[in-house]
Amino acid sequence: MLDTLKDYKIAGAKTGIIFDIKHFAIHDGGGIRSTVFLKGCPMKCRWCHNPESQAKEPENFPGKVSIGERVSVEHVLAEIEKDTVFYDESGGGVTFSGGEPLLQPGFLSALLLECREREIHTIVDTCGYAVPQIFNSIIDKVDLFFYDMKLMDKEKHIEYTGVSNDRVNENLKTLSEKEKAVVIRFPVIPGITDSEKNLNDIADFLSPLKGIDEIHLLPYHDTAAAKYKKFKKENLMVGVKPPPAERIEEIEKRFTGSGLKVKIGG
Repeated sequence: MLDTLKDYKIAGAKTGIIFDIKHFAIHDGGGIRSTVFLKGCPMKCRWCHNPESQAKEPENFPGKVSIGERVSVEHVLAEIEKDTVFYDESGGGVTFSGGEPLLQPGFLSALLLECREREIHTIVDTCGYAVPQIFNSIIDKVDLFFYDMKLMDKEKHIEYTGVSNDRVNENLKTLSEKEKAVVIRFPVIPGITDSEKNLNDIADFLSPLKGIDEIHLLPYHDTAAAKYKKFKKENLMVGVKPPPAERIEEIEKRFTGSGLKVKIGG
């Protein structure tokens, strides 16, 4: 658990560990984007669709598959700059995802500053779990936050993600107080996040927050099953089916009724 500043990779901001860079992404924010996937996550969500992202260090798997490499800020920027013509034409930019990008705050901060100097729009896709000092250190360097909200009940949040949601909730309040641009991302996981109580609790929590008026519903899918098998990781979601379209429509109406703009998918 990440409880103090010493638990974070603050030093060595000139390099960081990534496990992928996706070009021409159209589901990670507006326009055509480059998505940089940083390795490591403080949560272990039962439904995680990138299980190879969870460990902080590079990993080697059977079959000589290596996931994760240490790269320089300059290396990532060179990849990003290959797509700048598409950002300009489509209103796109760069999305930093993971894993959890805030687990490498020095590296993330350096990348954000370089993007800002180049007038490249940035999104940080975060679970919100970070000590306040770390979270506050990058707030003003980000154009838009994609912010995960999963479960409002603290005990259930611990059960299904491995950590409390106290920091998640407090950091979201901070974004609201600073009037930062935020889009909520809500994974619709059958039997876990889609209870009426959880939906109501999330709507009630978001209602008084300034500037937070959009939520993306992310229906569970089982396409990660092959990854769990490939990387020999335990899949705790065997047998869980994607939510039916009718249920997604019901949830959409629930949040729309709370005054939120709702989008289905990323």
